[in-house]
Amino acid sequence: MQDLNDDALMSAYAAGDASAFEALYARHQAALYRFIRRLLGTALAAQTDEVFQDTWLRVVHARASWDPQGASFRTWLFTMANNRVIDLWRRSGREVSIEVDEDSDSGPWEPEGTAAWQHWPPPASATLPSEDLAFWRRAGERLLQCLEELPLPQRSTFLLHHDDGLPLADVASALNVGFETAKTRLRYAMSKLRTCMGAYLSPFQTSKGEAR
Repeated sequence: MQDLNDDALMSAYAAGDASAFEALYARHQAALYRFIRRLLGTALAAQTDEVFQDTWLRVVHARASWDPQGASFRTWLFTMANNRVIDLWRRSGREVSIEVDEDSDSGPWEPEGTAAWQHWPPPASATLPSEDLAFWRRAGERLLQCLEELPLPQRSTFLLHHDDGLPLADVASALNVGFETAKTRLRYAMSKLRTCMGAYLSPFQTSKGEAR
């Protein structure tokens, strides 16, 4: 089963092979759960299990009529999860409309230079000093906070493309928007994340308090 692609597994499951569903679940469950958790944010984190289980339940119910229509199983799976999250956001009274500045002719604001980024230590490795490991731990925590500050459309676009590895065309399909809209949302998300991270994480300080 592990050698079959998603489409073949879903077809096998539709034909009554329960082990095909188990293989699909094992392959996608971690990424899907992470996507739902980060999309819901802290305020709605308690609903993560509900959305996760409901998404897989919809896979079960749709197995006989499943028709990807050109979309991959993963895109279809994340589309269902994203739609479920949008429903929860709306029921909780949160705004999910596109920001006005996304329709502006001017591009998103870009920070001048990359001064706050140039002094960051390299990513974690087996030989990284403890203070650098602590830096990246804080950086990861801060990134999650910055993600929560993004509007939901931009957050979902960023997560699908950068965290879950979907091509931008598939992201547009999953979110039911045009390619250029998805591209614009991603550009704004990246700009805001760079600003948020750069403003918070000033040039890294060594244990002696000297900037690198």
